[in-house]
Amino acid sequence: MKKHTIIHQILLLLLTTSFISQAQSVKKASKQKQPNFLFVLVDDQPFDALGLSERYPFLKTPNIDRLAKEGANVENFFVTQSICSPSRASFLTGTYPHIHGVNQNNKHVDPNWDEFAPYSSHLQKAGYATAHVGKIHMAHYTGKKHIRPGFDYWFSFVGQGKYFDPPVNENGKEYQEEGYMTDILTEKAISWLKEKRDPNKPFSLNLWHKAVHQPHLPAPRHEDLYVGKELPTPPYDTHKETFKGKPEWQRKKTFGFEWKKNLPIPSELPELEWPINYDRNMQLLRCLVAIDESLGKVLATLEEMGELENTVVIYSSDNGYFMGEHTFLDKRLAYENSMRVPMLIRYPKMIKEHTQIKEQCLNIDIAPTILNLAGIEKPNYMQGESMVNLLEGKKEKNWRDAILFEYYVDSYWPYAGPNQIAVRTENYKLVDAFLDNDIDELYDLKKDPGEMNNLINVEAMIK
Repeated sequence: MKKHTIIHQILLLLLTTSFISQAQSVKKASKQKQPNFLFVLVDDQPFDALGLSERYPFLKTPNIDRLAKEGANVENFFVTQSICSPSRASFLTGTYPHIHGVNQNNKHVDPNWDEFAPYSSHLQKAGYATAHVGKIHMAHYTGKKHIRPGFDYWFSFVGQGKYFDPPVNENGKEYQEEGYMTDILTEKAISWLKEKRDPNKPFSLNLWHKAVHQPHLPAPRHEDLYVGKELPTPPYDTHKETFKGKPEWQRKKTFGFEWKKNLPIPSELPELEWPINYDRNMQLLRCLVAIDESLGKVLATLEEMGELENTVVIYSSDNGYFMGEHTFLDKRLAYENSMRVPMLIRYPKMIKEHTQIKEQCLNIDIAPTILNLAGIEKPNYMQGESMVNLLEGKKEKNWRDAILFEYYVDSYWPYAGPNQIAVRTENYKLVDAFLDNDIDELYDLKKDPGEMNNLINVEAMIK
């Protein structure tokens, strides 16, 4: 065999081996590819205002329901405080409101981002492209200062924002957009995914909606939805609340400002006629339809880009909302309807279809979960725990057996209710409002899931 032929064969062998090695490396890198994150956060969505819950037979949310069908439904997911700013800060930092310091809807307060960096900052350092599109509702900064740390792209607004033709802040530039807020945020999110991000980096996108916050103003195309539909009564007949055996402050709250006129507060109130707040509740459900459409458009975009299967899709709400339960509207209180929120997570590479998680999980668990999935060690200040094992269907022997809920008066009392702290276990909930000459609350969640029967003075429970 000629010398040049031998050399040629050796070079060919080396070249072939190199290509095989490169292919194996690419395959290995593909398996180890960091996931993307899409975090959709709604404002004031009741935990059971979903098509899949069947609470409202006429409500259809196929795109939201898809996440549960193709992923996990965390059935017992709670916020640590049930108002906008504290909850959003907890989602970002993985810490309780009494730690990160945003314990009210105060237009002057942000967490100390240097001490409690948002999970997005850790993702940035790990090479992620990051974006925040939507509501932040903490300190009312303007201009460049409005951009919070940890985001390459910023599109948001001050405070609650507006549903129609809203003032906005895009990367520090302030102007007025035209259109409906939910649609505007959706378009900005899709635009960032397609055109503005670095395609060579994994991404993390927050799509945090203004909807369905009051005043509940649906998109014009949905104004006539559900006309003539009846609102079914709440589970466990919680609309029949009379507050018998419950704290006096709840009867004062129901009276509104009337109690300040030194009117006597009865020991129980008459049952209200159902439906309660019909128009307001229907408007909220109409607003939700645009949210579902938005999610469908973003999921379709990710699929077109070939990124959907490698994207962890997280869907939740910043707090729950009363839809007439216990005769209330709004949130803030330690009842289940206020502190419990939907939590759906889709990630086919790890989560099996129709996964149901029963363990009590919290909004402070999301930041550690995201970092864990990205291969980033949880910082010491984060109080939440990674839900990865639960999402994989594994049993967590040392998972928490109790959760803490807190509320600090941020609005007019008695409209908002007093300061409260609650401890919830799988079976019981204890609530203390720190009021002199009033009683606490204790509920057996197994026998009384509607929290109608206060057991705090039942002798057998005291013993």
